[in-house]
Amino acid sequence: MHLPKAELHLHIEGTLEPELAFALAARNGVDLPFADTEELRKAYLFEDLQSFLDLYYALMAVLCTEDDFAELADAYLARAAAQGVRHAEIFFDPQAHTDRGVPIGTVIEGLGRALDRSEETHGVSTQLIMCFLRDKSAESALETLEAAKPYLRRISGIGLDSAEVGHPPAKFREVYAAATSLGLRKVAHAGEEGPPEYIREALDVLGVERIDHGLRCMEDPELVDRLVSERIPLTLCPLSNVRLRAIDVLEQHPLRAMMDAGLLCTVNSDDPAYFGGYVGDTFHAVHEALGLDQEHLRTLARNSFEAAFLDHDEERRARYLSEVEAYAFD
Repeated sequence: MHLPKAELHLHIEGTLEPELAFALAARNGVDLPFADTEELRKAYLFEDLQSFLDLYYALMAVLCTEDDFAELADAYLARAAAQGVRHAEIFFDPQAHTDRGVPIGTVIEGLGRALDRSEETHGVSTQLIMCFLRDKSAESALETLEAAKPYLRRISGIGLDSAEVGHPPAKFREVYAAATSLGLRKVAHAGEEGPPEYIREALDVLGVERIDHGLRCMEDPELVDRLVSERIPLTLCPLSNVRLRAIDVLEQHPLRAMMDAGLLCTVNSDDPAYFGGYVGDTFHAVHEALGLDQEHLRTLARNSFEAAFLDHDEERRARYLSEVEAYAFD
């Protein structure tokens, strides 16, 4: 599915393919509790978000050096470009690395090396969004923001991810206020496993500009009306929703109903190495499972560029949108 598109909900740590995990483990002397890549792939069957996170964080042990992070990002960008991605706003989780002794500068500069050459090498423009782990304290988030200040030239915005239930957005009010004062853009995961009220909190307390997931907004018609009227983008991840059991089968995903309701939906891959496909694969999957026609797909691609943080470069946004309109489906 080569339709030009932006990817707005992508965790770079979630692009760690088994082959690269084993290569980095060998390079860095890390023992993985799996015999080979085939055994590791069999572990990618999850009961819920937490069962995924347990494996996700365990495999991060292989990421140790700037070279590792640069190689991880470059591998993602190559795959994304091959599936039509023209712009990527990439999440990373610094606390998951600093907690195991990897300096935040190693993470950011390593990712930054790959992003710096992305347009020349892959034809993909990029931004970097620093996410806070919501199951950690608000104080830890503030400390992370402070530690990132020397690297803010590389960071476009902040986000909030990891285990949602029991960790409402309002917990992070102070760090989002601090990020606002630094001029950073703001997004947050809400309404994946958490209730619709978490979406409201993310908007009203944190002041976010996009909702990552937002799936459960459909339980609250008043919230849907608000999201439609305010044109709040939702960065949906259908394959992720199925793999993490938020949706039983892809055919039951509410994406089409959400589009019909007028919501500004985008389709993304979330953690593609774990969830069965990159963003082009996701477009193809929803096309088949939900009966989305070519104009539905074109709308999703158009939405992705309209929702992107390209306010500083409207000429680029217009160019990408023109590519969407000109695209001829096979």
